[in-house]
Amino acid sequence: MPDKPSLHEDDPARSKPLWQRLAWLAGIWAGSVLALFIVASLMRLFMSAAGLTTH
Repeated sequence: MPDKPSLHEDDPARSKPLWQRLAWLAGIWAGSVLALFIVASLMRLFMSAAGLTTH
């Protein structure tokens, strides 16, 4: 099927500079770590409020 375009032609992600793609990767990673920290802190807060302690 020659009229079907290739998956890599005109890919907008490939036209961006490497530093910009890496910045997005680092931003998404940092956001996920922050979200995990918030969820873990809320769980710890609720467990403390229920009387569960670590010591």
